Amino acid sequence: MVDPSPPGPVEHPAAALPRDDFPMSWSGWADPARSAAPDESVLALVRGAFGLTGEVVAAPPAPEDVVLPPVALPDDALDALRGLVGDAHVLVDHDARLRHAAGKSTLDLLDARSGALRRAPDAVVVPAGPEEVQSVVERCAELRVAVVPFGGGTSVVGGLRAEAGAQRGVVALDLRRLDRLVAVSPVDRTATLQAGLLLPQADALLRPHGLHLGHLPQSYERASVGGCAATRSSGQASSGHGRFDAMVLGLRAATPSGELRVADRPPNAAGPDLKGLLLGSEGVLGVLTEVTVRVQPLPGAERYEGWTLPSFAAGTAALRDLARSGERPTVLRMSDEVETAMRLATITQDGAGAEDPGPGSCLVVVGWEGEDRAAVDGRAERAAVLLRRHGGVARGEAPGEAWRGGRFDAPYLRDGLLDRGVLVETLETATLWSRLEDLRSGVTAAVQAALGGEDAAPVVVMGHVSHVYAEGASLYLTVVAAGGADPAATGARWSTAKRAAGDVIAARGASITHHHAVGTDHAPWMRDEIGELGVSVLRAVKAHLDPVGVMNPGKLLPSRPTAQGCLPES
Repeated sequence: MVDPSPPGPVEHPAAALPRDDFPMSWSGWADPARSAAPDESVLALVRGAFGLTGEVVAAPPAPEDVVLPPVALPDDALDALRGLVGDAHVLVDHDARLRHAAGKSTLDLLDARSGALRRAPDAVVVPAGPEEVQSVVERCAELRVAVVPFGGGTSVVGGLRAEAGAQRGVVALDLRRLDRLVAVSPVDRTATLQAGLLLPQADALLRPHGLHLGHLPQSYERASVGGCAATRSSGQASSGHGRFDAMVLGLRAATPSGELRVADRPPNAAGPDLKGLLLGSEGVLGVLTEVTVRVQPLPGAERYEGWTLPSFAAGTAALRDLARSGERPTVLRMSDEVETAMRLATITQDGAGAEDPGPGSCLVVVGWEGEDRAAVDGRAERAAVLLRRHGGVARGEAPGEAWRGGRFDAPYLRDGLLDRGVLVETLETATLWSRLEDLRSGVTAAVQAALGGEDAAPVVVMGHVSHVYAEGASLYLTVVAAGGADPAATGARWSTAKRAAGDVIAARGASITHHHAVGTDHAPWMRDEIGELGVSVLRAVKAHLDPVGVMNPGKLLPSRPTAQGCLPES
């Protein structure tokens, strides 16, 4: 007789790929071996558009030459932490503190390249599992030591800056040793993952079970499972697989007030969603240590192709109809006119491009996954009818495969351009379909006004729509402008432009962030995002879970207004 009860989750003893296989640059995006000089076509743009020589003028100093603030924590505090995780896992050396001082925004990198950091953790603490994380968090609350949770290190909004706030000092809580696939259930298509796993490590552990996460942010190579949950990440395949927060069924979190667990269950009506409260909390309420997520079967077939639409308006109409149809692709993204012109030029240089579709056209990349090629082709052909209805022209698989081959490369180009005095940074937001074009033009004009001037070099603003919903979409803009050899001056210019862009986004009723999270960079607009009462609710939850304010000070919550100015949130 066959047992009608399917097996539940099984323990998974396999080890993750060694973290040493994933080195992280201290002054650039991710893998230091991937850093390279821009190719000649990019250097020609640098020389022609921005009036720069294309020579290296702002290379980072040697890491040992970067000046860090002295360690502020006394020996008794460090000894207490060593007693919890072992001497070898409390690091106070220069290299560890430098590499954990911040994330990977352009402002973070400019600070690192300046040669003197204003802030750095006093120590890097590396616990071995959820229980040790809980002990460290509680002890830090007793010691009045700020805790900055550190997963993969890829925050681009200041979410990892080593802010002590009102505390005695600050530690970076590195989760790299939380690297287990705790359990997996092919029947339920769920997996319980420790928070320190990088996404490639998690996929490698899931692959023998015929599963994968299906979550592919541009930071995929170095982003951690816990970081994706804590920031409500959205990946390039979100059109088909959904955002990371929608994938999470249950979790464990270490808070100064104790461990909070949300059991892994399907959607239910058991009161307000505590899981939703912790997702997106960015370490301000506690440290996520485990998440149970919905996983996907490995696809039997994939198809990536390119289409051109005659205008941005025609393209957004096509994307909107696809988002509302039963043929929503796994990947769906559209480059605007400027990004399309640059993308097609690159594809043509690689020998994969078609003829120039003409000015004003927008490139749409469509990706499909399915159990076999026939299923994938059938979905693609049904969607093609809709794309043609909006004036779409099929460009074959070459543009789609070219995008897929370079989907994680753009941040590395930023490193080479920063070396040559070119400012490169991104902005992202989300709004309703009816407001998308007005938002795009408004943010573009604000950034160009802030960075430009009568005699200034051009400011290139290009972008794409990369995450679509029935009611709206995200807008992701890349800004390229002349910077300079002085990192501090370049950072100040970008901060001015960022404030101008944020004000336009808030004034037009759009979200201050779609998937990069809040961190420190977006915190000033949180009152616009959720209202003063909403901010008060978050502060009340923080006061209960983190009564002395040690968890990731200065992030997510806006500064408190006072008669003397603004008091940073601790």
